[in-house]
Amino acid sequence: MAGTFITFEGIDGAGKTTQIELFTARLTAEGRSVLRTREPGGDAIAEAIRSVVLDRSLQPMEALTEAYLYAASRAQHVRQVLLPALDAGKTVLCDRFLDSSLAYQGYGRMLGAERVLAINREAVGELEPDWTVMLLLDPSEARARMHTKKLDRIEAERLDFHQRVYEGFREIALKHPQRVFLADAALPVEKLSEMIYAAWKSRG
Repeated sequence: MAGTFITFEGIDGAGKTTQIELFTARLTAEGRSVLRTREPGGDAIAEAIRSVVLDRSLQPMEALTEAYLYAASRAQHVRQVLLPALDAGKTVLCDRFLDSSLAYQGYGRMLGAERVLAINREAVGELEPDWTVMLLLDPSEARARMHTKKLDRIEAERLDFHQRVYEGFREIALKHPQRVFLADAALPVEKLSEMIYAAWKSRG
């Protein structure tokens, strides 16, 4: 691959979207060709799957069904969006990727990370992020940030679910210290943005 694949991860309410926007602006200012995308989603089919998996009216949804829906969306996204952009030399910034499935379905739904990884293995193929920014924020604070937002099916889950997801993300970061940059999402937005960019530049 000629391009660079960067993912942003973290629990709902941690501020991923804001930080991706700021990071995109910094990379674009360097003259990079940047593509922003998200999971689930990224193209018409993957977005259609997103609308199903996040729909609060579709209850109850089996944890295994949820895991396979995310993997199906990812299989589409990888082949129709991510790989073509990376092959074209773009820097791809993705709001969530495989780590989210491991944290949300593996830890949050308690399916187990290895089981979720097996479900996703064919979906991702050989693709792995070159670098991951993981925004950590206490689930109670994250929930407070979203008090004016209409919550989707995952966001509306109980606090204990989000606590397990949070712990899952921490475990993933500890297992992959070379790839994952842990960032304190409680910091002021601009300071956090500067730290993320500095960490990126320090990679050489």
